[in-house]
Amino acid sequence: MELPASDPTYGHQQQTWEGWNGWGWNVIPSPACAPTAFPTPPPSGYHLHPNGAPQNGPATMGPTAMPDSDCSQPVMAYWSPLQPHCNGVYKPVPDDRSLTQMSLQGINSQPTSPISSLKPESRYGLDPQLLPSVVQVISEDRVQWEGKIFASEPQSSVPPLSSTSCTLQDRGNATARFIRCTTYSFPVEAQSAQQSHLPLAAIFCPLARPENEERPVPVCNAGECVKGCSKCGAFMSPAMSWQDCGQRFYCPFCGKLTEVPWQSYQPTNKGQRVDRDKRPELSLGSYEILETQKGEPVVLLLAIDVTAIAIRSGQLDFICQQLCNLLLSLDEGDDGAQSDLRVGLITYDSRLHLYDLSPTLSRPHMMVLTDADELELPVQEGLLVPLKDCRDTVESILQQIPLFDGEMQDSSGSQDLPVKAGLKILQAADCPGKLLVFHSSPLTESSEKQSSLGFFSSSKPKSIFQTPDSSVSLAKACVSQGCSVQLFVFSQPDVGGAWPGHIPFLTGGKLICYNSLQSELERERFRGDLWRSMDTNVAYRAQLRVFVSKELRVSGCYGTFLAGPESHCVAMAALDWHTALAFQFTHSKSLDETRGVAIQAVLSYSGSRGERRTRVHSVTLACSQSLMDTFRTSQAETLLTFYCKKMYCCVLNTPLQGLREELQIEITEALACYRKHCCTTSVSPGQLVMPQFLKTLPVYINSLRKSEVLLPGLRSSVHQRLQLRSVTVSMDTRSTVAQLYPLVLPLLENTVGDPMPYKDVALRCSSSSLQSDGLYLLYSPLTLILWVGSQVSPQALTQLFNTTAFLSLTSGEIKPPVLDNPVSVSLQKLISTLQSYAAVTLKLKVVKEGDSCDECVQRLLVEDRSPNGGASYADFLFHLHVNSLRRVVG
Repeated sequence: MELPASDPTYGHQQQTWEGWNGWGWNVIPSPACAPTAFPTPPPSGYHLHPNGAPQNGPATMGPTAMPDSDCSQPVMAYWSPLQPHCNGVYKPVPDDRSLTQMSLQGINSQPTSPISSLKPESRYGLDPQLLPSVVQVISEDRVQWEGKIFASEPQSSVPPLSSTSCTLQDRGNATARFIRCTTYSFPVEAQSAQQSHLPLAAIFCPLARPENEERPVPVCNAGECVKGCSKCGAFMSPAMSWQDCGQRFYCPFCGKLTEVPWQSYQPTNKGQRVDRDKRPELSLGSYEILETQKGEPVVLLLAIDVTAIAIRSGQLDFICQQLCNLLLSLDEGDDGAQSDLRVGLITYDSRLHLYDLSPTLSRPHMMVLTDADELELPVQEGLLVPLKDCRDTVESILQQIPLFDGEMQDSSGSQDLPVKAGLKILQAADCPGKLLVFHSSPLTESSEKQSSLGFFSSSKPKSIFQTPDSSVSLAKACVSQGCSVQLFVFSQPDVGGAWPGHIPFLTGGKLICYNSLQSELERERFRGDLWRSMDTNVAYRAQLRVFVSKELRVSGCYGTFLAGPESHCVAMAALDWHTALAFQFTHSKSLDETRGVAIQAVLSYSGSRGERRTRVHSVTLACSQSLMDTFRTSQAETLLTFYCKKMYCCVLNTPLQGLREELQIEITEALACYRKHCCTTSVSPGQLVMPQFLKTLPVYINSLRKSEVLLPGLRSSVHQRLQLRSVTVSMDTRSTVAQLYPLVLPLLENTVGDPMPYKDVALRCSSSSLQSDGLYLLYSPLTLILWVGSQVSPQALTQLFNTTAFLSLTSGEIKPPVLDNPVSVSLQKLISTLQSYAAVTLKLKVVKEGDSCDECVQRLLVEDRSPNGGASYADFLFHLHVNSLRRVVG
């Protein structure tokens, strides 16, 4: 029997489910509750369209379509309330395998929402509050692990969630701060891996910072380390197995034996070298090698837009003042000694202005380059000078820049021009560097002219996310040289105009835009972002290589970088501690269950002082013949991070609708596989069976499907989506989860106005969580919103805003006053804590209940139906369950 397939139009903003109402409703009697309405399937041989009109053709399944009536008995054409009561929406079935099983039954719940436009209720009668909760899972994980030690050992169990504050201890496996895997038990056979529809992947964050007093990654000298495999180039790790009393070792990454040089030979005892505990490369999953060769130290280049528009804007005075403060801080250094950091200065309009900062000159010399197409440096000496020798000179120039003539004829300044000039300077000095560009004039298109056919010049699929060829070539040159570009933009981009973020993000930098530096809030944000840009924990001229067991191969790599010829090797201009990359693995033959799976990530880079370093992270995982082990050791937040990076990278060449369909099909197939092959308990068709660690995966995937990148709303601008994609695709697991499932934090414990005692008492991302008598802080790595209920107590308003009237509050960006009371102090501490996790300085925005600007709140309440047409969590889960049942029967 041919079963209906999933509906490809599900969740699209222009193809809603309202059209399905043309089909009749079948009332199913229940022993102890009112009749529950579920849709009747259309006649066989028909399929449903959004307008509700039946047409001939193969049967397809939409959100309200059920399997055909001739379906075999275990799979029902509807979900009848099998229990003798109405409230069995979430009824766990006792099982020693710790399965999450939900009896999805009809319930007529009508949650009240303080935001009238939000609709958290399900159109199928499911109570959203009784579905698996992300905040409950996070809370349970904190209860289990917070304040404790998790030992990361070879073939260890699933680590705590990224949001749990606990100590991760390296005992032979790199901790989850550096490597998180989608599953910690790989299927032995390739067919089983394909059948499970769970991607075999790892999320690497090589420069992650240790937390909770964890010891830093140990550093050893290159000459003292035991060398790795001479055949494949993998570095030494606990995954290597010793043979012949330590004279040689077996490499799991290539399956070859390597002889140990006599200089580093040590005998073995019970299969381990006797000096194992004294050498980090033998006993730890993470270590770093300090190489003998040393290159040029990193330099700092400042490029300032001095067009007439920039001068007349009045922003240059503040920018130059902050740069003087920055140079003063850098010159003094942490130890009080003067800095050896070399600095260069560039100003530009339609021309380039280079400055000779040689200390031997009585005054700096400015050189003007008018030919920007064929850029050649007139001199090389004096363009980069140690800060301790030129700080006074640079400060004098910065003080003169705001005094330039603002009445001169307007000339456009290209944001790519200072990047080309900075790259030339770095190439001449043969050193890596950080280029800070401060751009105030309108953004311009690339000078390279496209063909007259433009967007339609080829049959190749086009996407707004694709990087222009000119930006790709310039970014490749920056990556090769180790030039990281940080672009600060102080002008509003034109609708449909150029987006300047391609080069910054592809070179390990950022694009940060400001409305204007005239307001104190924007000035404070710029000040914070400027200081954050000087983070010293950055790898330059970085190359990341990934090794995996010889039975596997790297089949894909996803992140913010330029793809190279080999999927297991990635080159980057710069890499910071926030950045994470995803690598996917595929079977080339069956795995050896006794040896398990070995994965190693090797990051070679230059430090800020020019020293070459190699950081090695290795993990050893189990593998099993049973799919049950694969599902049990999977983690929903790691799968979400992988899918997010993969989907956001695939938007370059794949239609968005196809990506949304792929996400839906993958999770549906995974649930069907688990139900069919891993569930030994007898369950009714009305029960959704899910692994313990994956019960939050549906709400995560639904949030990803309806994100602004994959499902744009009517008010989504192209620039916002480009920025959102570029920032999110480089996030680590913790930030990705917070971005796609934001925190909703209550600030008041009761209506009197007492503050919440704990900062991490999060609520579900639903409008039903926002009560009119409360204050709530909504956080994602890019957004910080303070929602004020219309019936909040005057005492709470006084403690937080120093006012008693709700109507006197103004929605918009604010800086809350620092007052001496528990609520104000609690809010300030909470914002400071959340800011420490963000890569950029966040803007706090106040939204009052009932305001017209509450759409920004609706986007964050991901369990509800979203403004861009995305389905609610309950409806999406209903759809997944019906589709998975069909696949089980098939």
